[in-house]
Amino acid sequence: MSRRLRSPDASREPSPRRGARPLRIVAVLGVLLGAHVLLLGSESAAATAADGVAAADRGTPATGSSGARADAPAPPDADWLWPVDGPRSVVEPFRAPAHAYGPGHRGIDIAAAGDLRAPADGVVAFVGTVVDRPLLTIDHGNGLVTTFEPATTTLAPGAPVQRGDVVATTSVGGHARPGTVHLGVRWNGVYINPMLLFGGVPRAVLLPCGAGAC
Repeated sequence: MSRRLRSPDASREPSPRRGARPLRIVAVLGVLLGAHVLLLGSESAAATAADGVAAADRGTPATGSSGARADAPAPPDADWLWPVDGPRSVVEPFRAPAHAYGPGHRGIDIAAAGDLRAPADGVVAFVGTVVDRPLLTIDHGNGLVTTFEPATTTLAPGAPVQRGDVVATTSVGGHARPGTVHLGVRWNGVYINPMLLFGGVPRAVLLPCGAGAC
C-alpha cells in the first residue's frame, strides 16, 4: 500500500537557523562596545590635552592633575626672573584649595602690560586658546611647568627659551582682570605657590628640639 506524500506549503518561510538570533545579539553588543571604547578614548585624549595646557584655572583642576595642595612639598631651589619689567605687584595671591577639586586660586595674578619674559630656561609645551583665554605653557624640566594666561605668542610648541627671553605679550580673557596676567606653576603635577620660586615666600626651617621643649 503506497503512502501519499504531502507537498510542503510554499507560503511557509523556512524557520531560522538555531543560533542565528544569539549571533545577531553578539554582533550588536560588539558594535555598542566598540562605540563605548571610542568614546572613552576621546575623553581620555581630551583630558590629557587639558592637563597638557596646565589648565591654570581658579576652579576644578584638569583631569589627571592632583590640583594644588596646601601641604605640597617645596620645589627645588630656583632663582627665577620676575616675568614682567618693573616692580613686583601681586594683585591676587595664591590660595591653595582644601582638596584637589576645592575652590582656590592655583597661581598668582600679577600686574602686567606688554611683554612677558621666561622666568627660567625651558621649552614651549603648549600654545593655544582654552575656552576664552589664550595660553602659553613652558616646561622647565625637573617637573616644573609654568602657564601664562591670557597671553599671546608667536612661538610654537617645541621652541627653546632662555631665562629673560620675551616669550609673549599680555592679552585679554579668562578671570584675570585687564592689566594683569595669571601665572600658574606646577611641580610634578601639583600646583604650587609661584612665589616660592621668586623668593617671595620664606621657606620653612625645622629647628632641633631644645631640652624639655618640643
